[in-house]
Amino acid sequence: MSSTTTTTTTTTAKAAAATTTTSSPAGRILKLDNVHAFYGKSHILHGVTMEVRPGEIVSLLGRNGSGRSTTVKTIMGQVDGHGTIQFGGKALLGLKAYEIAHLGVGYVPENRDIFAKLTVHQNLLLGQKHGAKNPRWNFDDMYRLFPRLLERQHTEAGVLSGGEQQMLTLCRTLMGDPDLIMIDEPTEGLAPKIVELVAEYLKELKRRGIAVLLVEQKLAIAMEISQRCYVMGHGRIVFEGTPAELRANSYIRKEWLEV
Repeated sequence: MSSTTTTTTTTTAKAAAATTTTSSPAGRILKLDNVHAFYGKSHILHGVTMEVRPGEIVSLLGRNGSGRSTTVKTIMGQVDGHGTIQFGGKALLGLKAYEIAHLGVGYVPENRDIFAKLTVHQNLLLGQKHGAKNPRWNFDDMYRLFPRLLERQHTEAGVLSGGEQQMLTLCRTLMGDPDLIMIDEPTEGLAPKIVELVAEYLKELKRRGIAVLLVEQKLAIAMEISQRCYVMGHGRIVFEGTPAELRANSYIRKEWLEV
């Protein structure tokens, strides 16, 4: 075999290897393929296919009742689903929520779910994964992100304002050091100043390379921080693209997002 042929063969092999690496499950930290979900006899998700890549912020947009929250609950094992859901190449369907959490998936639910009788600091402590080596987040990080939590660290979480409880839920999830964090409507019902703090929190996740699946109705925040957007309607994905592409698509915005 000539040196030219050898060089060509080697180059082709390297290109094939690179293609294989890029398309491997590890390159897509979260992948849903043809996912269906039901509440009783009600068919909510109709073949949802989407993905979140490592270090990427993806917004899942749509009107209330479009299936966004059901999607993240199905990923988290709280709603039974059919199809394929993989995280880092591992199948999630059939696992319990705590097993999914231990794989590195964090979830901030819309209803916050704080431990009302425990203090702020104790809530954060419960978020830690025991035995985790070199966690990326600590108490100082949480109190720097939301100084109000430092002021209230010895206060029972049940007496916090709604905005303070949202801060606490966001930070408690981060204390588990997830590789992916799914956040459901983090700015719903919050005062504008608190919304600004939540936006800074999301930007910090982006700076640190944490993958985020964000369910959000406020388009301004979603457009500012996301690399890609999905729009849901009637339990289906009706649009996938960049924020710029969504801005340019007046039909999708009018048909599926605007009230």
